[in-house]
Amino acid sequence: MPLTAETPRQLPAETAERPALMHALVLLAIFGCVALAASILIADFVVPDHDWIADTISDLGAGRYEFIVDTGLYAFSAALIGLAVLAAHVHLGAWDWSVGIIALIVFGLLVFLIGARNEYGDNDSEGWVIHTYLVYALGLAMATACFALARGAARVGPRYRTILIGTGVVWCASAPIFFFLPTAVDGIYERYLGAVSYVLVLTLAHLFHQRAKQRKAT
Repeated sequence: MPLTAETPRQLPAETAERPALMHALVLLAIFGCVALAASILIADFVVPDHDWIADTISDLGAGRYEFIVDTGLYAFSAALIGLAVLAAHVHLGAWDWSVGIIALIVFGLLVFLIGARNEYGDNDSEGWVIHTYLVYALGLAMATACFALARGAARVGPRYRTILIGTGVVWCASAPIFFFLPTAVDGIYERYLGAVSYVLVLTLAHLFHQRAKQRKAT
């Protein structure tokens, strides 16, 4: 459609960050964390003969009550995708920030796939079982997001860079240990790793909340 005199007035070329959108996506990120934690807690009580110290979250995501944890995983996936949208809307860095955006998207998609595949915790061995590969990729996406977003996060506040780098270091040091743990404790250790991933999500949520407040004030 050819440009008219009305077009520049209706669709200005200048772009701006939208605090309302930012606040909405921040709330989505927080909701995703709360929903996943609540779904795991509920499933811990509902699923019969479940030992939350020895049995993993994956065990809760299979069988008759799989929909409980799956719902939480989908909400957490939406939280990660929402943060990726926020990071693209408020681009705070150079190439590394762009890598972090992609890492958040991949992280969110992997969480969704892990919930949707339902091939864990029930000795599933039919067809192409990819759960382990998804977990490996998730670990890499989490670490990449922490380190890639750190430099840009410092533009909002240096503490965000410190927290993200610290979280990435803790994740890289902790996540591989899971595969060497005895099955008697891998359930509680997986929950610890989940808490580490929450630090990434909630740190970014707080960062964008502060950014939205600054933009609204100015």
